[in-house]
Amino acid sequence: MVKKVVALEHVRCMRGGTQAHLMRCSDGGYYVVKFQNNPQGVRILANEMLGGALAARLGLPTPEIAIVEVRDSLIAGTKELIIQVGRGRVACSPGLCFGSRHSSETDPFGRQLMLPAYDFLPPDVLGRVSNLVDFAGMLVFDKWTCNTDGRQVVFVRDQGELEYRVVMIDNGFCFNAGEWNFPDAPLRGLYGHSCAYAAIEGIESFRPWLQLLESKIDKLWLTQIADEIPRDWYSQRPNRLYALMDQLERRRLLVVELLRSTWARSPRHFQNWVGRPGLIHAEGLRRDLLLFKSRGA
Repeated sequence: MVKKVVALEHVRCMRGGTQAHLMRCSDGGYYVVKFQNNPQGVRILANEMLGGALAARLGLPTPEIAIVEVRDSLIAGTKELIIQVGRGRVACSPGLCFGSRHSSETDPFGRQLMLPAYDFLPPDVLGRVSNLVDFAGMLVFDKWTCNTDGRQVVFVRDQGELEYRVVMIDNGFCFNAGEWNFPDAPLRGLYGHSCAYAAIEGIESFRPWLQLLESKIDKLWLTQIADEIPRDWYSQRPNRLYALMDQLERRRLLVVELLRSTWARSPRHFQNWVGRPGLIHAEGLRRDLLLFKSRGA
């Protein structure tokens, strides 16, 4: 299910807490590579792989993920492949790393050309994002997986196009980062600009992704994706990983309640949501759960 490639060339260092590196790999693509000895811990790699697979399963605009083998010889011959630790530096650890493919397109000669990616667009430009509605799907994903970071995205524009498209990145803090638990809080997982949620008029706006969550995710599929995560990424503790999968399966029924709680806590993010947040009550939550279970695809 998950592609495996070999890193061939270092391109540049990337910003961020994991101190990732952009690398050209054996399939011709460019990947943002996170190493096992990154400052945020090895479980971040497992989170990234699992989060990327789950997001893709829900039809969200997420980069292709891969397991990237980085060999000793490449690290030894590339002085830039280091991790800053306090005031010192250590070499990136060789072995199996996590890779997130950088947005690119193929030129007339068959070469992969990286597209410019922007961390931020001003609110007046966000209207030119072709898939802005996917922010609603991202919120379903982030509530389900308990992303304890703000929603991280990049905006890319294909050559010759006027519109941007949003790509969801950086799922390392899903499942509460290295803790692998679910301390739900209403404001976690939100994107900074409320105009990203302009299309949301109520729970019904989340229906496409809630139906996919109901129909595309089950215990068997979760077990299959867990089986592909390298054991070095979760400290050789398979029981803990599969317990996490069990929790994810059960949490699907909580997502509607979590979405409504987020609206109630921060209505300014959802200015077109019809209704009054103060009227949320248990009976309404049960009604919404039954609605989406009955409409499952």
